[in-house]
Amino acid sequence: MVTQSPIDAPPPPLLSTSKPTVICVFCGASPGTSPAHLAAARSLAHIFHTHSITLVYGGGTQGLMGEIARTLVSLSGPTSVHGVIPEALLSVEQQNASDRQIAEGAYGRMTTVKDMHSRKNLMAKEVMEGGPGSGFVALSGGYGTLEELMEVVTWNQLGIHGKGVVVFNVEGYYDGLIAWVRTAVSKGFIAPGNAGILVEALDAEEVVRQLREYRVSEDRFQLEWSQN
Repeated sequence: MVTQSPIDAPPPPLLSTSKPTVICVFCGASPGTSPAHLAAARSLAHIFHTHSITLVYGGGTQGLMGEIARTLVSLSGPTSVHGVIPEALLSVEQQNASDRQIAEGAYGRMTTVKDMHSRKNLMAKEVMEGGPGSGFVALSGGYGTLEELMEVVTWNQLGIHGKGVVVFNVEGYYDGLIAWVRTAVSKGFIAPGNAGILVEALDAEEVVRQLREYRVSEDRFQLEWSQN
């Protein structure tokens, strides 16, 4: 686990590029018991707006998912957000948000896919094709958030992608996960260099900075993967 000292100034603007920065955010469909979690989602949306970053996420309209999407759309417009949702979950979201809200892009552009695997593959593809600073971020969440997070960490270790993976650690939410990584290294289950695949950030500005400064581990598997 790697972390750097917080800085007072926001990250400098990205250099001009033909490819936009795309960040996939994994997070809960619940708000959590502390208001700090929703506040963190809003702060991340404001930083994305400041730096013209595109959000891709799981398409939810409730909890942290809905908060970050709705906030960024209010700041940067519906084209700044791409929600990807499986067909089975679409009916649930339509109960939580009106058809008019979804149709008018209150949560960004929505793509419906057939299953969870298709959802994760499409979100990852957009990040992998994104410009400098693109990567994956986990806000607080439950089983689904953790599963998505650990999959992209594993893909990084296997050399499937070289994008940064950051946990936005709000009120110590991911302290246990960070401790587990250290334990796995000490017990010989994670190579020391690969501990840095997963990076901690304590505020929204640091999230963006960590992704921009991300360096792939030299201990990753050197494998060839088809992009088809």
